[in-house]
Amino acid sequence: MVEKKYQPALDIFDKMLHGKLKTHLNSCVHCGLCGESCLYYLTHKEDKYIPGKKVDLISAIYRRYYTLLGKTVPKWVGAKDLNDETVAEMVDLIYGACTMCGRCSMHCSIGVDIAFLVRAGRSMLVEINKVVPGLQSTVDAALNTGNNMGIPRDELIDTIEWIAEDLEMELDDEKATIPLDKKGAKVLYTLNPREPKFFPLSISAAAKIFYAAGEDWTLSPDAYDVTNYCYFSGDDKGGAVITQRLVDKVAELGCETLVLAECGHGFRGNRWEGPNYINKSYPFNEISIVELIVEYIREGRIKLDPAKNTKKVTIHDPCNMVREGGVIEEQRFILKQAVSDFVEMTPHGVNNFCCGGGGGQLAMSEYAERRIKVGKIKADQIRATGAEIVVTPCHNCIDQLMELNKEYKLNVEIKTIGEIVADAIVI
Repeated sequence: MVEKKYQPALDIFDKMLHGKLKTHLNSCVHCGLCGESCLYYLTHKEDKYIPGKKVDLISAIYRRYYTLLGKTVPKWVGAKDLNDETVAEMVDLIYGACTMCGRCSMHCSIGVDIAFLVRAGRSMLVEINKVVPGLQSTVDAALNTGNNMGIPRDELIDTIEWIAEDLEMELDDEKATIPLDKKGAKVLYTLNPREPKFFPLSISAAAKIFYAAGEDWTLSPDAYDVTNYCYFSGDDKGGAVITQRLVDKVAELGCETLVLAECGHGFRGNRWEGPNYINKSYPFNEISIVELIVEYIREGRIKLDPAKNTKKVTIHDPCNMVREGGVIEEQRFILKQAVSDFVEMTPHGVNNFCCGGGGGQLAMSEYAERRIKVGKIKADQIRATGAEIVVTPCHNCIDQLMELNKEYKLNVEIKTIGEIVADAIVI
C-alpha cells in the first residue's frame, strides 16, 4: 500500500499506463550510452545524472506497484516505494536535472523515449502538488491571467501601440501598423509574453515582415500567449485550458491560420501536443513564423539583402522545434538568404546540444546555478564558431544564451530569426 497522500500520483499513473508507456518502462537495458548525450552527466560525471537512471526511477515505482515480483520481493527487482524519499529524488532529478531535450532518446541503443518517461514522472508529481514552485508559479500566471508574465491587457495594448507608432515612422507609411482583433484576418499571430515585457524588437520585426509581405494579419490582446508551461510541468489539464484559449480566439476572429511566434516549446505544445490536450484536431492551419518566412521568400513576397548583415552568424537549434519538432532546414534556408557569413556549430541540427534552459529550467530559480553550469557546453560550442551573432528561434533559448553570454564572456549578440530577417528586408 502507498501512503494516502501519494495515492493520486499512482491514480494518474494508472491512467497513463497504455502500451507506449509500458513498453518504454520495460525496455532500458542499462547500457549507459545515454550519459554521453546529457548535459548534466557530461558536466557533473555523477551516475545519478545518467538519463537511464532517471528512467529507472520511474520504472522502479512501476515495478513496485504493478508487477508480481515488485509486490512480493521488491528488493530483488529494484522496486521502490512511493514515499517521501523517492518523491524528493524524483523532484530533484526529473525537474531539476533534465531539460527534456530528447538528445538522450535519439542516442539510446534501443530507442527508449526518455523525455516521454520523464514527463510521465512529472505528471505524477503534479497530482501530489510537488511541482517545483518556480515552475508552478509560471503555470499559475498563465492559467489565471491569460499569459505567463501576468501582463495586464491595457499594458499590452499600450506596448503594441507605441511599437506600431515607431514602425510607422521607420517605414514612413501609416499602413505599417499592428491590427488588434481584426475579424476575418487571414492570419492570427501569437507572442511569447517575454516579447512585450522585455523584447519589443521581436514584435516590431514580425510586424515589419508582415508589412513587407502584404500579409492580412492580426494580434489579439486577449489570447496571444504561444507558450504552454504545462507541457514542462506535466499538467495535461492545464495544458488543455491554455490550448483552448487560442483555438477559441481563432474561431472568434474567423482566421484561417494560427502563426506561432519564435518559441521552441510553444511550437511543440501547440503544433503537436495541443490537439492531444483538447482531444480534437484543429479546424484551422497552424505554422511557425519561421516556416512562414520561408514561404514568403520562396514566393517572392519579401526580398532580403544579405549585405545588410555582414557579421559572422551561427544558429542554436531549440530542442522542441528541431530535434522534437522537425523544423530543421527552414531556419538555415533563411539565414543563407539573410546574412553574408553563416557558420554552423558542432554538432548541430537534431544532434545539437540543448542550451540548458529548456524543460522549464528558466522558470525554476531553485536550480539556476545548476542550469548555468551545464550551459558551459553550449557556451563552448558558440565560442568555437567564432561567431559574433547567435540566432535562435526561441525566447527560452534567448534568455539562457544571454545569461551564458554574460557568465562565460562570449561577447556575442543574441537575436531571433525575425530580427535578422527584418534587418535584411528590402522594402
